[in-house]
Amino acid sequence: MAAVFGYLALAFAASFLLGSIPWGVVVSRLAFHKDLRDEGSGNIGTTNAMRALGKAGGAAVFVLDFGKGLLSGWLGTLVAPPVLAAARVAGGEGPFPDAVADDCAALVMALVFAGCTLGHVFSPWLRFKGGKGIAVAAACLVFVFGPVGFLAEIAVFAMGVLVTRHVSVGSIAAAVVCPVLALYYYWGHWLSWLVITLTVLVVVWAHRSNIRRLREGTESTIGRKK
Repeated sequence: MAAVFGYLALAFAASFLLGSIPWGVVVSRLAFHKDLRDEGSGNIGTTNAMRALGKAGGAAVFVLDFGKGLLSGWLGTLVAPPVLAAARVAGGEGPFPDAVADDCAALVMALVFAGCTLGHVFSPWLRFKGGKGIAVAAACLVFVFGPVGFLAEIAVFAMGVLVTRHVSVGSIAAAVVCPVLALYYYWGHWLSWLVITLTVLVVVWAHRSNIRRLREGTESTIGRKK
């Protein structure tokens, strides 16, 4: 049983540390000699980087943020098999029923999704402030949902942006549909679904300023600078 909890804690902690790397700040300081937090909206994500650092800087921030999400998801695929094996052994000994072993493996994937996303939103290197988690979370979904689920999320995001010309609307729409897709991919694994859903609620909360500006009609649209 201790081995199972150890693996679960390791998966969350490692993905949190990966997600916490503030690439927007690193790129802006090293390559552009400015702090992205002092530019535009002050956000360290791709959208603000595009506006403040240009296409090259924005692309660099996106690739690096997307990359840490991919690494977190890939880490989950490495940790899930030993967790499954350890949970089955524990089940045979009595503490865990065999049916819980699959739940533990699914929980690994939910935890790496939560870890990398929350690490990005609450980076300890930035006094527990950070970005809004969309690029990082989407990248992790390549492994958490698989390619089809990931592409479904991208389609929702793209549709929201195309219809409204607001990146924030596409981001929020993709976040809102995530728990619905999680019902399909994690049906029966209710703790994993809950972890994913709570993480998505944090992402929506991180967009609270965007939601306020959308209601006021002052949110930036594609092609218009703040």
